[in-house]
Amino acid sequence: MDESRTHPYDRLDPDTVLEAVEHAGRRPSGHLLALNSYENRVYQIGLEDGTFVVGKFYRPGRWSDAAILEEHAFARELAGQELPVVTPLADAGGTTLHEHAGFRYALYPRQGGRCPELDSEAHLLQIGRLLGRMHAIGALRPFRHRPALDIDSFGRAPSRWLLAHGFLPVHVETAYRTLVEDLLVRIEAAFARAGEVRSIRLHGDCHAGNLLWTEAGPHFVDLDDARMGPAVQDLWMLAPGEREERALALSVLIEGYEQFRDFDRRELHLVEALRTLRMIHYAAWLARRCEDPAFRQAFPWFYSDRYWEEHILQLREQAAALDEPPVSV
Repeated sequence: MDESRTHPYDRLDPDTVLEAVEHAGRRPSGHLLALNSYENRVYQIGLEDGTFVVGKFYRPGRWSDAAILEEHAFARELAGQELPVVTPLADAGGTTLHEHAGFRYALYPRQGGRCPELDSEAHLLQIGRLLGRMHAIGALRPFRHRPALDIDSFGRAPSRWLLAHGFLPVHVETAYRTLVEDLLVRIEAAFARAGEVRSIRLHGDCHAGNLLWTEAGPHFVDLDDARMGPAVQDLWMLAPGEREERALALSVLIEGYEQFRDFDRRELHLVEALRTLRMIHYAAWLARRCEDPAFRQAFPWFYSDRYWEEHILQLREQAAALDEPPVSV
């Protein structure tokens, strides 16, 4: 095998995972189940006492140790205030970030649950309350080692990287370049309309897949994308559907949210801007991961012309959405 063309995750085999769990002070039974995760590798691991842990093996090179530990500290801070957040397990010495065979990893308790029903006002109201509590804590101090969600890191830098590395088919490259240039101008205008909104510590990737609903209500999982940003970033992804449906969902979320923290309605000017930035960022995120050994199986459509044509069509739809007034809540 050509070592220059291998990926670090090629070395993460079942034996290495089980050895890592033992290295962290747990006694694995040999039961191992890969879970649905791509950015990091995540496994459900059985222990000899009949219980299970979840092992999260961080993608090499993505975060510094300080940034990962800051994620862990934020989760534990939230849980310490009785928010339902799944937190990393500490070993006997209080360590939550471990290293074995060149991989950094953390162990978590297994948390069951199902996706929340985002068409349920009761579910949205409860989620809104929890987000209000989370953000009240998130606003107490900033992250110092984790990035911010801004136009440069989610818009300019990823689009320039895509164009520089030749991922776009030749026949759509010019259309993509000119469209993104126009979108970035519109996004800047949206941020200008919102004014000086406050940046706080966020979940950062608060969609339905990162909420597990149980009889006790929702549990937040996966703070891997926690970062500084406007509060509305953690709300808009929980408001799917057409414009009227999104407005209703946001209204209910904010109703619950404001039982614990005021919501600055100027941030509603940012909803479509943040949606557009996420789309631009996601395309570049995919391209940066294409050498991962699991990439073609997870994203077989990425190399097709159709993917890029549909991506540009979606961005054009966002251009129109950016010209609309913010939803009324």
